[in-house]
Amino acid sequence: MANCNSCPSKNNCNKQDTCTIENNPNNKIKNIIGVMSGKGGVGKSTITSLIAKKLSKEGYKVGILDADITGPSIPRLMGVQHERAFSNNGKDIYPIITKENIKTMSVNFMVNDESQPVVFKGPLVSNTIKQFYKDVIWEELDYLLIDMPPGTGDVALTVMQSLPLTGMIMVSVPQDMISMIVAKGVNMANTLNINILGVVENMSYIECPDCNKKIKLFDGEETETFLEEMNLDLLGELPMTREIVEITHKGSEEISEELENILSNIVEKINKKL
Repeated sequence: MANCNSCPSKNNCNKQDTCTIENNPNNKIKNIIGVMSGKGGVGKSTITSLIAKKLSKEGYKVGILDADITGPSIPRLMGVQHERAFSNNGKDIYPIITKENIKTMSVNFMVNDESQPVVFKGPLVSNTIKQFYKDVIWEELDYLLIDMPPGTGDVALTVMQSLPLTGMIMVSVPQDMISMIVAKGVNMANTLNINILGVVENMSYIECPDCNKKIKLFDGEETETFLEEMNLDLLGELPMTREIVEITHKGSEEISEELENILSNIVEKINKKL
């Protein structure tokens, strides 16, 4: 039976008669936000980690559930790839806590070698996602970010149908083909009545190191047209810069004022929509 008292969607759920979500009574999570893209390689996991770090820096209690079971990257992005999760009773799983005090859970915390492939069929992948939600001791969180794999397959369906999502963030890059693929995810979320908080556009521009002029690699009008047609809000635009690589892949804690402002605006817009 679902435990409605521990569910983030208590008193605000349109599936009260058919809900089968299992909620851990040890957990109290205010907001569960999926981070999704239609295609791989657009920086979805990077965006997830940056938003999580910014939320934590602003004083929120944050967790990341790495739902990309066959291609997990959150452990490396958060600098905890050498850690391993443990359970004290064969059921409850304790997440790995990063230096930013962000609780994280990934399948890579449960294998001896991070390069070891996870060969799961669809049903087992879906069950693993559910287990990471209900069996992990997240305790009290303001935000649990779900880093989802690319596409609109089994994992996306499991997350949207089985977890009490507060909203969804779509990640894109300014290319017409990518926008078309992201639109599939948007339409899937709309079909399942998931609240889409907006779009974060990654690799939006590069900045000239001499004159600081922003140079758009692609036609910005395509992004505006896409947002208008899909009735979406733009949460923020991230530049293509080495700084982001240093932050996410090497654990650098130094963030430029420009990137700090971008992330602050994204977090502010997210909070206004919740």
